[in-house]
Amino acid sequence: MKKLSLNFCMLVLALAAPAAWAKLPPPPATPEAKAKAAETAAKTAWTAKVDAYKLCQAQDRVAAKYRASAASAAKPVSTAVVATPPCSDPGPFVFAPPPDAKPIEAAGAHSPATTAASPPSTTQPDAAVNPAPKKAQ
Repeated sequence: MKKLSLNFCMLVLALAAPAAWAKLPPPPATPEAKAKAAETAAKTAWTAKVDAYKLCQAQDRVAAKYRASAASAAKPVSTAVVATPPCSDPGPFVFAPPPDAKPIEAAGAHSPATTAASPPSTTQPDAAVNPAPKKAQ
């Protein structure tokens, strides 16, 4: 009997273990975490621009070597030049944090509308404003 209850307890624990390891939702992001994430995203974008710049330079070097070697070997070289944009250096990484958003109270999001100067209705009859007759239902 004791062995049976021990086996039963082990079975219950084995079935309940996955629920104990369930993934909890992440804690709400703090302003510091948001700033760090924005900086990381900016750094990643800058790194991609640097990689594209280095690739562009490497392609230009390969094309120049090919033209030089083909010209020295007296092989015909195509004179048609494909217009490509010049390589643009992204410069050093500089992170400018976005300006802090104003809280709703300071942004005027719930401020009352201005007072109406005249009523929204007009003195014209509806038939003059909407000449088409209404359809009967």
